[in-house]
Amino acid sequence: MHLRRHLRTKAWAAVAALAVSLGLAGTAGAAGPAPAAGPGDIVTSAPTSFHPLPGQPTGTKAWHVTYRSTTAKGAPNVVSGTVIVPQDGRKGPRPLVTYAVGTIGLADHCAPSAGFPYGTTVEANLIQQLTLRGWAVAVTDYEGLGTPGDHTYTVGRAEGHAVLDAARAALRLPEAGLAEGSPVGVMGYSQGGQAAGWAAELHASYAPELNLKGTAAGGVPADLVKVAEYNDGGIGGGLVLMGAIGQNAAFPELRLDSYLNDQGRRYVDFLKKHCVAADAVAGLFKRISDVTVRNPLHEADWQRVLHSSDLGTRAPDRPVYLYHGTLDELIPYAGAQQLRAAWCTKRASVQWKPVPLAEHVVGVIAESVPAANWLADRFAGRSAAGNC
Repeated sequence: MHLRRHLRTKAWAAVAALAVSLGLAGTAGAAGPAPAAGPGDIVTSAPTSFHPLPGQPTGTKAWHVTYRSTTAKGAPNVVSGTVIVPQDGRKGPRPLVTYAVGTIGLADHCAPSAGFPYGTTVEANLIQQLTLRGWAVAVTDYEGLGTPGDHTYTVGRAEGHAVLDAARAALRLPEAGLAEGSPVGVMGYSQGGQAAGWAAELHASYAPELNLKGTAAGGVPADLVKVAEYNDGGIGGGLVLMGAIGQNAAFPELRLDSYLNDQGRRYVDFLKKHCVAADAVAGLFKRISDVTVRNPLHEADWQRVLHSSDLGTRAPDRPVYLYHGTLDELIPYAGAQQLRAAWCTKRASVQWKPVPLAEHVVGVIAESVPAANWLADRFAGRSAAGNC
């Protein structure tokens, strides 16, 4: 244990030294040993702006930040994101929501922070609903979106770390004026629901100092193997290979390229350069067999890595609002039911809500207000009864 802690401290020191050498750590000061650094510490911050639509005023201030986090393998990394604070004259503590967006693509220009100044980030309208309540919001770009390296898309542990560390970074950003110990909520849908679920499960072990009040997670891909099988050859065919790219980014020993045929390599190159709208169209009805020489889902190492992102193996230590459209065409409804059962079996506090006749997009829109209302009750100190 002492050796592991020593190695981890040395790794963080190396990241801090690299940040300084690249000019990322702000204004240079007197020579001396680098201060201790850890997850959630800010590397850079700069004013930016938050617009749900082009030029739309929001009465907020925003900062683009890069902050320290942790990979799925436990190594230190740096992730980017945005901190948004309403300018409503409120003094003192206010709630903070660390918000995880759904699938946006693999290219750096797809990152939420890249779109906020121009009003092109799709979920910005949902985020504005939160700032209008007087809540501050931290939005992670996830690992590899807006920072060097490939985006570790659908890698649950890395996403959970990024979400929790975005909250830490927001609380440590002096300009944001947030109070240490502020009530924190987690919110996300689709890929963001996976990230939110992982943040809920990791809170106790990874970021217990955060005053987490609850997590609202919807459209959650709780079992990636089943999600891949569900989408193989369907309208979400593009998501399958995007997920493979993300897993390979976190676990290069999987050697995705060795499974791809020429069409698959061209397809991977396209996916890495575009955002979700183009990627989804390009991947319509694609089958794994169309782009591979053999199916990685049949291999033990891929099965093991994909299942390492399964949710439901540990109980969230704070209440969860879990919701899912009954007609979801991308993320199987049965998977959400199984996640609810797993968490309930482990005695977690779960408020489960099926969304009748809702497909994937309708689910996030229909539940945006109820999910936020549920978080508001947690911020207000009301108890969460759950319906396990």
